[in-house]
Order: sequence, then C-alpha cells, then structure tokens
Amino acid sequence: MADIAAPRHSAPVVTDADVKRTYGVDSSFGAVAPEDFEVVRARDVDDVVEVMKEAQARRIPVVPQGARTGLNGAAVATQGCIVLNTERLNAIEAIDPVEGIGIAGPGVVTEEFKKAARVERMFYPPDPASAASSTIGGNVATNAGGLCCIKYGVTADYIRGLQVVLPGGEIVTTGRRTATSSAGLDLTGLFLGSEGTLGVITQVVAKLVPAPEDPLTVLATFDSLTAAAEAIVALRRDPQPPCLLEFLDEPSIAAVQALADYGFPQGCAAALLVQSDRPGHVAEDTRRYADIMTAHGATEVALADDAQEADALLAGRRALNVALEARGPNLIEDMCVPIRALPRVVEEGRALCAAHGVEVTMSGHGGDGNLHPSIFFDPADPDSRARGFAAFGDLADLAIALGGTISGEHGIGTIKAPYLRRQVGDAAIARMRQIKAVFDPHGICNPGKTYTA
Repeated sequence: MADIAAPRHSAPVVTDADVKRTYGVDSSFGAVAPEDFEVVRARDVDDVVEVMKEAQARRIPVVPQGARTGLNGAAVATQGCIVLNTERLNAIEAIDPVEGIGIAGPGVVTEEFKKAARVERMFYPPDPASAASSTIGGNVATNAGGLCCIKYGVTADYIRGLQVVLPGGEIVTTGRRTATSSAGLDLTGLFLGSEGTLGVITQVVAKLVPAPEDPLTVLATFDSLTAAAEAIVALRRDPQPPCLLEFLDEPSIAAVQALADYGFPQGCAAALLVQSDRPGHVAEDTRRYADIMTAHGATEVALADDAQEADALLAGRRALNVALEARGPNLIEDMCVPIRALPRVVEEGRALCAAHGVEVTMSGHGGDGNLHPSIFFDPADPDSRARGFAAFGDLADLAIALGGTISGEHGIGTIKAPYLRRQVGDAAIARMRQIKAVFDPHGICNPGKTYTA
C-alpha cells in the first residue's frame, strides 16, 4: 500500500506498531488485525475530508471507526486499508432545550452526551450497555438500542440530521434541526445502521426530550418461561408501560451470582427487571408493575423504595457481561423476535446449542423481544469453534423462522454477514449495493462488511 504518511497528507497517522494494532480490531469475538493497514486519528472534519479525497483517488479502502466497542466486526481493519478513527471529533456543540436537540461530534461518548443533556434538564434516551465507552457516531452507525428501548426506542428514533463526508471528500448534510420537515427523501435514514459503508459521520443532530424522573426498579422471578413471557405481554399492554424491562434466564442468573451476590434467587426459570421513570408516578407505576407480575405467576417480587435500592437491584443486570466473560470465551448473539415467541426461542435455542455440544445463556431486553444469547466454546479448538458457529447459524435461522431479525441493535459487520442474505433475500442485497454505489461508486467505504460481503 502507498505510504499514507507521505508529506501531501497532513492528517495524523499512528506510526507506533503496538498502538496501531489496537486500532486494528473492535470488540468482536476473535477479531484479528491484518498485516498491512494504516491508522489515521482525525482531529477535525478537514482531516476526514483529506483522507477521503486521497483514499478515493488511490482506491484505498477506508474503515471508519469510533471507540471500537462493536461486537460484530464492522470496525475491524481489512488488508491494505486506512482505519479512519473519529474519537477526537468529540465536541458537544450545542444542547438546545427550546428546539429539543443536541449537536455533537461522532467521537462524543454516549454517557457524556446524556450528562450534558441532563444539565439542561433534557434527556437523550438511547442507552446501550456500552454507553460509558461507546460513541454517538458508532451508535448511529449500528443503530444501537439499549436498556430503555421498550419506552423510548432505538438510536434511529432520535437522530434528526447528520453531517457525512463521502468518498472523494464531499461533505453532505442530511435531515433537519427543526421540529418537522417534509423536504425530499429521508437521506438520514440511509446512514442509520449503515456501519460505515456509505461515508464517515462527522456530526450528529440528535433529538432530546424533557428529563424524566429518577427510576425505581422491581425484580421478579418466575418458575416458568411462559409465565415470564405472559408478564412481559401484560406489562407492554399497560397504559403506562415501563421504561426498562430486562429478561434473564436461569444460566444468566447463575453466572451473575457466581460473580458476586446480587440478591438474585437461584433455581428460578427467569427473572424480570422492570423500571418506571414517569414524572410524579414512579412509585405508583412500580407498585402496579409488581402487582401485574404477581398476577402472572411471579414467585418472588422485590420492590425498590428509593434510587439507591433501585440501582442495587439493577446492578446484577449491569454486571452480566462481566459475569459471562468470567465464565469463559463466548460469542454474543443479538436477535429480536416477537414477544410471544420468547419462550420458544429460549427453549429451542437451548436445544439447538445442546445438539452442537455447546452451552448458551439467554438474556436481553425482554420488553422488546431483543435477546443476547451467549454461546460458550473454545475458540482455540477447531472442532469446538466449528460447533459454536454452527449453533450460531442455527440461532440466526430460528430468529428468522419466528418472524424476527438476526440483529436487534449490534449491526451485521462481518460475523453476521453470511446470514443477512437469509433474512432479506438476494433482491434486497442487490438494492442495498445499488444504493451504496450512489454514495461510494468505487466501493472504498468499509468493503467486505454487512451487505457488501
């Protein structure tokens, strides 16, 4: 590959080999950096423009990248590419409570953006589990969800506009800063979930809503998956539904309790964590949620009386990923199915994994039907690895068969690229590639990922 650090290029290039390797991978299972790639840590939009101009002129692939928290390989370097990292574009340009918008660079950490909104008594609802480290740009690129989707939706529901640098260096602005607009096609929507395949996001205009009340939490356990699913359906049908509704199965609870005593009763089939943040009604709502779950078969219910107790009840759920990592190497799935299919996907998913001789835990955002099965196998053992990925494929097929999707919020990247065609079909893949060609005629933006694989 030609030397990207040549004098004609002033954008800051990472030259230290050890540091560069850290930018070669994201957080996806088994990610490995290639031998030949360069890393540019953009300082501003001008750096991004310069890289995109040179990359198109020399037909060099570009892998846009933020905090590298992605789990499906979309931000992993490819041979001969430029990794274009945007973490340093991290200015919060405005929090406007009158218009209800926040304007931020793609490198702003999600939690910091949420805190800045809170200062103005506003709220940015998307709350991915990686909020303390993931960036706004990465959340847009994967259409991240999170713990509060049941009430607030996903990232796409809060993005009003974007600034994007296309291959060749053209800067385009999409969307709006006003409350409404019907001016032309929704180009913003094309970039949401595009995983860096169309251009590089350099600014985000996000919708903000008035800040809710600090939430309270209810923890309920169930002796059957069916009872837990019926409780989820009842909670979703409540006139004032929860802002959070998390599901954990028995193996997930065991993993959490093995890490530390978070107060989860062991031996139950499932646990639900439920919250309300409705101003002036938090205590009333959580008591009603407790009654609903009791009426639908909850065997034990614990209700927080204050914010400190609420955080303590939720701490076990927040510790889940650490608990699963402590248990051993695991491939995290991300599927979303209709709510009533939850018991079936858990039971059949376990059977599929058992048939391949691998273990699985089932947990996730139960209120949305968005589960994160974690498949445990030895990545260093070829046979174990093959069985693990075979189980992964079967789970993807199960989600599709149940009317669901292979990705609720993590995106496609490279890990799920082989399964995307199974869900959307050949014609849809062809249309996606035609749309990409309008923005990226030479195919330099994140080739080999998602629908371009």
